[in-house]
Amino acid sequence: MSTRGRPGPRRTLTEDELLDSALELLDEGGQASIRGIAAKVGVAPNAVYTYFPDKAAVIRALVEKLLGEADEGAFADESRPWRDRIEALALELRAALTAHPGAAALLMSGPMDSARTTALGERLLELLIGAGLKPDDAARSTYLLITYVLGSIALEAADETGPGPLPPEAERVARRRAGFDQIPADAFPRSAAAAPTMSRYITTEQYLWGLHRILDGIYAR
Repeated sequence: MSTRGRPGPRRTLTEDELLDSALELLDEGGQASIRGIAAKVGVAPNAVYTYFPDKAAVIRALVEKLLGEADEGAFADESRPWRDRIEALALELRAALTAHPGAAALLMSGPMDSARTTALGERLLELLIGAGLKPDDAARSTYLLITYVLGSIALEAADETGPGPLPPEAERVARRRAGFDQIPADAFPRSAAAAPTMSRYITTEQYLWGLHRILDGIYAR
């Protein structure tokens, strides 16, 4: 008897598999839509809806996944000084998110109120209060740190429009320098003179420069 047309065994999916596929779509310059994810893993959209009711839920889960990759390691090491722990977290977040610049932009597209971001904020509050800040100052400082770190990463990711991970830092700096060197010095003398510095806005050096100034201010407070 012919079995033509008979459906095969149903494929078992995991949430991580679906999120990895969503990241691949973003890395390729696409959209993390339900239909796109379904096509990527070779299932019908209804199979994805079992895990995520809509694209917004996918984005929220992606943010959780990416933040989760950084909320460990040195930041969780309570034996290290509080400043070292915050710097380690900032660098880990930058590494995780710039590896997926298409996803980095999503951080600024919705409220940061997921379970993972709430837990991250709680740990920062605990760390800063333990360092001697009053609760109100610790809360303001937590918001300042989160907006600086995520805003810097989002701007860095937006500086590149191509798919995939960001090119090497030196390559991006050179491209930016070539653009800034075209600024007419007679019309914009200060900007033209600052071209070498402005071309390095997307570097680790600049990122840490800003972070250290913020931490200096928090410590002084």
